[in-house]
Amino acid sequence: MSPLDVAHSADAAPVVPPQSMWPLWLRLAAREQRTGLSGFAVFIGCIALGVMVITGVGALSDALRKGLSSQGKLIVGGDLSFVRPHARATPAELAGLSKQGRVSEAATLRAMARRADGSDQTLAELKAVDGLYPLAGAVKLDGTSSLASVVGDPMAAAVEGPLLDRLGLKLGDIVKVGDSEIVVRARLLSEPDGLGDRASFGPRILVSMATLERTGLVQPGTLIRWRYAVDVPPSALNTREGLKQIADAVRIDLPDAGFTVSNRFDPSPQLARTLERLRQFLTLIGLTSLIVGGVGVANAVSTFVEKRRKVIATMKSQGAPSSLVFRMFLAQILAMAGLGVAIGLVLGYLVPFAVDAAVGSSLPIPLEFSVTLASIVTAVAYGLLVALLFALWPLGRAERVPPSVLFRDEVSGDRTWPSLAVLAALFVTALSLIAFTVATTDRWDVALGFCGGLAVLLIVFWAVGLAVPRLVRLLPRPRSPELAFALSSIGAPGGLSAAILLSLGLGLSLLVAVALADASLQDELSGRLPERSPTYYVLDIGKADAKPFEDFIAKEAPGSRIETAPMLRGRLVALNGVPAESVRTAPDAQWVLYGDRGLTFADGVPPGSTVVEGSWWAPGYAGENLVSFEAGLARKLGLKIGDEVTVSVLGRYLTAKIANLRELKWESLNLNFILVFSPNTLAAAPYKMLATVTLPATATPEAEIALARNMGKAFPQTTQVRVKEAIAQFNAILAKVLIAVRVAGGVTLAAGALVLAGAMATAQCRRIKEAVILKALGVTRRRILLAHLAEYAVLALIAAVFAVALGSLAAYAGVMVMEVPFVFSIAAVVQALATAFLLVAAFGLVSTSLVLRTPPVPLLKSE
Repeated sequence: MSPLDVAHSADAAPVVPPQSMWPLWLRLAAREQRTGLSGFAVFIGCIALGVMVITGVGALSDALRKGLSSQGKLIVGGDLSFVRPHARATPAELAGLSKQGRVSEAATLRAMARRADGSDQTLAELKAVDGLYPLAGAVKLDGTSSLASVVGDPMAAAVEGPLLDRLGLKLGDIVKVGDSEIVVRARLLSEPDGLGDRASFGPRILVSMATLERTGLVQPGTLIRWRYAVDVPPSALNTREGLKQIADAVRIDLPDAGFTVSNRFDPSPQLARTLERLRQFLTLIGLTSLIVGGVGVANAVSTFVEKRRKVIATMKSQGAPSSLVFRMFLAQILAMAGLGVAIGLVLGYLVPFAVDAAVGSSLPIPLEFSVTLASIVTAVAYGLLVALLFALWPLGRAERVPPSVLFRDEVSGDRTWPSLAVLAALFVTALSLIAFTVATTDRWDVALGFCGGLAVLLIVFWAVGLAVPRLVRLLPRPRSPELAFALSSIGAPGGLSAAILLSLGLGLSLLVAVALADASLQDELSGRLPERSPTYYVLDIGKADAKPFEDFIAKEAPGSRIETAPMLRGRLVALNGVPAESVRTAPDAQWVLYGDRGLTFADGVPPGSTVVEGSWWAPGYAGENLVSFEAGLARKLGLKIGDEVTVSVLGRYLTAKIANLRELKWESLNLNFILVFSPNTLAAAPYKMLATVTLPATATPEAEIALARNMGKAFPQTTQVRVKEAIAQFNAILAKVLIAVRVAGGVTLAAGALVLAGAMATAQCRRIKEAVILKALGVTRRRILLAHLAEYAVLALIAAVFAVALGSLAAYAGVMVMEVPFVFSIAAVVQALATAFLLVAAFGLVSTSLVLRTPPVPLLKSE
C-alpha cells in the first residue's frame, strides 16, 4: 500500500495543517498585520520614547555602579579601609590591622595654602601618605620627580594644578602650609583613591607623613581624617563575605577603635545610595513620559479600531464572538507594544555610550557597559503595563458594540462602555503599575504620591478636554470669521481639544514643576545668601586662641558678628544599644548613621535652635551624660526623650541619654549640630573651636579676601572656608543634576509632541474636507490659515494655563518636603507659554500647509 493510500484510508488520522496548531484569534491577528505598521507609528514611538528613558537611566546607573565596583580596590586604597577622625592609630591598633595584611596610612585635612610672602592664599586639601602608598593603582605626576622622591623628602610636595594657577606658583616655588615651607616638586595629576576621600573644598597637596608633622597642624582635636588601607593576602580575597569576616575580626580585636570600615566590593556606600536615588527619581520621570505617550497609545488604538469597523462588523455578522475580536486586536496591540519596547531598549542601552563619548573624561567614575536583568525587566514591565492600560478601554469598546451600531457609528459616534471583564482587567493593570512603581523605589510614600499626582494630572486634563468644547459651544459667536471658525472647530465633536490638552498639558506641567523647584532652591541657596549667612567658617581654632581670635576680628573688621562653638568629630555607633548598621530607619535618615558627624557641647540652648520637647540641662550640670538631638532626625530614627545614643569619639565610646529635642534652621548656615552634649560629657576631650564670621553688609569682596589673608598670617593653624564659594560648588553639583532632570523632562514633552502630531494626523482627513468646502465657497487660504492658528493658539493657551497651575502645585509640594520656601518664577511661566505656542504652532503650520496644498477637485469628485 502506498503512503497516499494510507493517508486516505478510513483508519488513518487526518493530516493537520501546520497553521491550525495556532489559536484562531492569533492566526487572524497575524493576517490582519500583513498590512504592516500603518497607523502604529505614533503608538510605537510613544512606547519607545518612554522605555528609552527608563532603560537609559537604568543602563547609565548600571554602568556607573559597575565602574564603581570595578574601581573598588583603587577607591578604597586596598581591599579594606579603616577610617576615623581626629585620632591616629596607636601602635597596638596598627599591629592589629597588620595581622590582616599590608597596611598603608594616610591622613587628610583642610588647610590654607599661602604664598611664601603671604600675599595670597587659598583653601587646600592636604593629604599625607606613607612609603607604602598606594597599595592599589598609581599616582600620576607631571614633573621630573617621582612619588618616592616626594614622599621621601620632608620638604617636598606634589600639588594640583588649580592651586598652582590660583597662587601663581610653578615647580620649585615654595608654598606655606601651617608653620612649614614646602617646595613644589611636581604637579599632581591624579591619585587612585581620590574618589574615596571626603568631598574636597580645594585642590590637593600631597606630602609625606614627616612633612605633615612639620606643618604643626596635627594637634589634639584637629579635624583630620586618618585612613588605613589594608591589602589582604590573595588567599583571603575569594568573596565579599570573606572581607566582611576580616572586618568583624578587627572589630573584635579592637572593640574601642571606632573605625568606619569599607571594602572593595562596596567602596562608597553613600555614593552608591545617591546613584540609586537618582536612578529611581529619573525612572519616575521616564514613567511620566510613558504615561504622556499613553495618550497617544489610546488615540492610536481608537483610530486602529475605527478603521477596522467593517472588518469587525463582518466578523460578528458571521458569528464571531466578541471575545475572539478582543483577543485578535489585543494580540496586535501587544505585538506593536513589544516592538516599541524593543526599540526603546536598544536606544536606551546606547545612552551610556553617548554619555561616555560626551562627558566620560570628566566623570569621577569610569563607565563600564553592563546589561542587568533588573533594568531590562523594569523597562519592559513599565512599557507593557502602560501600553495595556491605555489600550484596554478602546479595545473593550470595540468588543462591546454590536454590528448594527458599528455600521451606524460613522454618523452617531457610539459611546458604549467596555464589559465588566475589561473594566476589571483595566483596574488590575492600573494597580499592577502602581504596585510595580512602589516596589522599584525605596520610598513607597514618594512613589504613591507620584502615582497619585500623575492620576490627578490625567483626570484634570481629561476633564478639561471634555469641558472646553462644551463651554465653547455656549459662547456667543464672535464677529471675526476666523475666530468664529476656530471656536466652532474646538467645540466640534472629535476635535483636537482633548489631544492637545492632554499631550501638552502633562509635559508642560512637569517642566514647570522642575523650573519652579529649581528657582526655589536657587533662591534659598543663593538669593538670600548675602543678607543672612556667615561670610566665613573658621576651623581648628585652638582653645587658647579663641579669645585672641575674637579680638583680632573685632580689630580687623569692626562690626562683624562672631559665633563660636567647640567641635569634635564622632560617629553614631549605637541607638539604645542596637548597632547603627542594624538600625532600620527611613531612607532619608540613613546618612546620619554613616560616617562621622560634628559634635559639640553647650551650657545653654545654641543660637538658632528651639527646644520642642524635653528640657535643657541647668548651667554647670555635672550629672549623667546628656544629649540634645535634632527633632526631625530623631523622629525618623525612632528616638524619644530618655533613649540612649552611643558615639565613638577619639577612639572612645560615649553613651548619653536624650534630654531634649531641638528644631534647627539649617538654611541659616549658622553653627548647627545634630548632637549637642552636656558640657561634662566632652569638656575634657581635646577639642578645637569652630567659628563663623559675618562681616557687615557694607563689606566689599576685597575686604573679605583681605580679612582671610590676615587671618591666615595671624593664625596659620586655622582654615577659612568662604561660604559663597562653598555654596557655588554645591550649586554647580545641583545644576548638573537638574540638567539630567530637564533632559528627562524634555523627553516627556517630546512624547507629548508625538501624541500631538499623531492626533493632528488623525484629524487630517476631516480638516482636508473642511478646507475643500471652504475654498469651494470662496474662503481664501489666508483666512483658513488664520482660523487654524487661532484654534491652536486658544488650545495652547488653555494647556499652558493649567500646566502652570498644576506644575506650581507639584513644585510647591516638592519644595515643602525639602523644607524650602516656595518661590514663583515668572520665567517658568514664560517658558511654559512659549513652549506650548511653539509646539502647537509648528505642528499646526505643518498640518495646515498639507491641508491647503490638497487639490479640491479629486476630493469633490470622490464625494
